[in-house]
Amino acid sequence: MSKSKFNRSFILGITLISAMGGLLFGYDWVVIGGAKPFYERFFDITNSPHLQGWAMSSALIGCLVGALSSGYLTDRFGRKIPLILSAALFTIAAIGTGSVSQFTPFIVYRLIGGLGIGLASAISPMYIAEISPAPMRGRLVSINQLTIVIGILAAQITNYLIAEKVPSDATNEFILNSWNGQTGWRWMFWAGTLPALFFFLFSFFIPESPRFLAKSGKSDAAYSILKRIGGHEFAIQERKEIEETLPGTDAKIDWKVLGSKKVRPVLIIGIVLAVFQQWCGINVIFNYAEEIFTSAGYSVGDMLFNIVITGSVNLVFCVLAMRMVDSWGRRKLMLLGSIGLAAIYLMLGTSYFFGLKGMAILVLVMIAIATYSMTLAPITWVILSEIFPNSIRGSAMAIATTALWIACFVLTYTFPILNKLLHASGTFWLYAFICLSGFLFILKKLPETKGKSLEEIENKLTH
Repeated sequence: MSKSKFNRSFILGITLISAMGGLLFGYDWVVIGGAKPFYERFFDITNSPHLQGWAMSSALIGCLVGALSSGYLTDRFGRKIPLILSAALFTIAAIGTGSVSQFTPFIVYRLIGGLGIGLASAISPMYIAEISPAPMRGRLVSINQLTIVIGILAAQITNYLIAEKVPSDATNEFILNSWNGQTGWRWMFWAGTLPALFFFLFSFFIPESPRFLAKSGKSDAAYSILKRIGGHEFAIQERKEIEETLPGTDAKIDWKVLGSKKVRPVLIIGIVLAVFQQWCGINVIFNYAEEIFTSAGYSVGDMLFNIVITGSVNLVFCVLAMRMVDSWGRRKLMLLGSIGLAAIYLMLGTSYFFGLKGMAILVLVMIAIATYSMTLAPITWVILSEIFPNSIRGSAMAIATTALWIACFVLTYTFPILNKLLHASGTFWLYAFICLSGFLFILKKLPETKGKSLEEIENKLTH
């Protein structure tokens, strides 16, 4: 079917509303970094590494619970209601985190925000995939990653604009009693309230996923939404293909299906790609950011410089990925990203081994961020949203997303250990090996999915 026959304004509208989950995911994940110097002094935890770590990582516990519970919620209630729930959680977290005067309630609201992130990270790309026509699906699902990047940028810019300049010789007491220490950090969290409220209100106006409706036995309702997306002929054909992939009209999941011979290989692909997106080493780049920028003669303390460099590279190459995902294809971009990062890390590790610093390393870092932003960052979410069968997509997506957040935790926890044992050079070489392994896995196991309906993908992967 020609793209011109699709109701593009309707499709884009509901995609953008759903992708607001990605925007708040990015904002909530990053905003705490700018508030960190101030709330730590407000809560008097500057001398407690344990509490400092708990404040920064508590949202991750919420992410794990949210991602894991998304499977049950989407299989039981559909995609729309859990999206509304995630928007409500983002709103509560934004208001609550900035309002508290004690550390324990601060943690509670960070956990609530984490729940919202966990739900949105699983449901937003899945919902977009299920309402997208095949020729446009890669680009539309990539919008979710684009909004995550925009959310990260928005948090960095918001933190920069809100915080008053702190003198380099400022004492803890000075910072505590300043506007930043008493009020500024609160506004950093409160600034997320408005987009969270918009997400909450607009989510009531999006339709339910036609694939969930078909799975629930509501064939006419599924047809009605598909007709709005692509017209009568498209709706008839899509509904027929969807129903052929469903075992019946029971919305409940038989969990044994997830371990069946047909589904298990697909689930393994999803889990491996989710883990690989985290373990591909890009977080090593960000962990080394201060050393890399300062060795090139720049101050990492300059928040605006960080926004201009890393944020802009992230954004530009994510947009580029959106233009390429439906023409180049998912597999080619994933292969390019994994082998590209392997080569970059090999060069970075060698540079550190021989003590090289300065502009050469800075350029390699920018190329690594660009490579990741154009390939593994958005394309992994596209693939996860489209490879799982209709009957178990919610549960399978929940498992893959949970694996991603567990991998994120393991990476964060093990990085200081690896850095101490292997030093900078060995750490980069290790991630080069992981990226090479990922390249070989993708080459052998991942088929191309561009231009195919979700049902065509299901038939290809499970038969």
